[in-house]
Amino acid sequence: MRRTDPEGHGPVRYGPPLPGDGLPVLPELTAVVAAAAGRADAQPVGGAPALLEAACGYWTRRALPCVPDQVAAGPGAPALLLALTAALAGDGADVLVPRPCAAWWAPYARVLGRPVFHVPTPAESGGVPDPYALLETVRRVRAEGGDPRLLVLSVADDPTATVAPPELLHETVEAATAEGLHLVSDETWRDTVHAPHETVLLSPAEMRPDRVTVVTDLAGALLPAGWPAAVARFPASDTGRRLHARVLDILTGLGARLATPVAAAACYALDEPPPVTGRREAAVRLHARLADAVHAEVTAAGALARPPQAGRHVYADLSPFREALAAQDVNDAQELEDFLTARTGMPAPGGHRFGDDLAAPRVRIGTGPLLGGADEEERTEALTSPTPWELPFVQRSLISLRSVLDDLRDEAQRWEPPR
Repeated sequence: MRRTDPEGHGPVRYGPPLPGDGLPVLPELTAVVAAAAGRADAQPVGGAPALLEAACGYWTRRALPCVPDQVAAGPGAPALLLALTAALAGDGADVLVPRPCAAWWAPYARVLGRPVFHVPTPAESGGVPDPYALLETVRRVRAEGGDPRLLVLSVADDPTATVAPPELLHETVEAATAEGLHLVSDETWRDTVHAPHETVLLSPAEMRPDRVTVVTDLAGALLPAGWPAAVARFPASDTGRRLHARVLDILTGLGARLATPVAAAACYALDEPPPVTGRREAAVRLHARLADAVHAEVTAAGALARPPQAGRHVYADLSPFREALAAQDVNDAQELEDFLTARTGMPAPGGHRFGDDLAAPRVRIGTGPLLGGADEEERTEALTSPTPWELPFVQRSLISLRSVLDDLRDEAQRWEPPR
């Protein structure tokens, strides 16, 4: 395959968005936005008191109690992470992230001219660096004259759709704080765990509340992705108060305010009334089933993928098809992204978008696009289907994916040496 124009690939503005849910907007949220649409007042930087109180209630229900002075809101998690990175590492420090990691983490450090160092994750899960690899990376960066000061991680991960086990998280948090790093925990996907009664999810802020700032983008489970809103929870310490003040200064300089209708929707959603929790639980069930179906297709063909535990995606490794892909002129993750997107009609961002090795044939396959062939009524009905993979519009997408993977498997088998 001839490489296409890089203009649509490399720049940050072409990066993959968060995996969407493919569902109609919750009617109650639409009503809240409509009621606030006539207001001309601007939201204060960092969020109005009602929104901050709602965020405090949200976190308190998750064993992370806080007060409004520890909270800031912004127009999406990227704005908050940019402000946090500027506050923590904008004066010459370095940033550490797992490999792979969410596509939007590293660009904000690079916008500030800060180096980003990727740390390998263990085999069983993504989002949280291996503690020994973390210590070695810190040692190496310091030996080369660097100043690692910030680690961004995620216990419920995009892109790998895994949840880090508590024992791994504890070891990594202890290693990071022992080296003087401040942690930013991206908990955007914590409310999308597929089997919450079987999966133990802990926040790093429960382990080291004095060294962890939590960021949650409401597009993960509470709001549509097109309504940008996020909240950050800062440590209840002198360091946390100084960081909070500095972040508010930076948000002010950026003019990073929530639109008033979106702030109203965020406030409503963070209070978690029954319509919001009901939709969230139904959406999580739906996408858990769709992710299991995608995972089954990937592994049945002979490719590799960790079982999805959270989110709306599967991270697939097509290394077993390397020779078959090469026969199609697909030799890296960008070419694999182009190939699968064209063949399946669904976005399939390559692993290089997430800081993974460009040479590794890995992609993130979202479950939201599986609903793309349905109208609004059909997508709403999918929320209550016990077997959504059997719905005709989902079947069409799965069959398309299966066909591509089966062709690669058959081609790979022809490349196998005779026994």
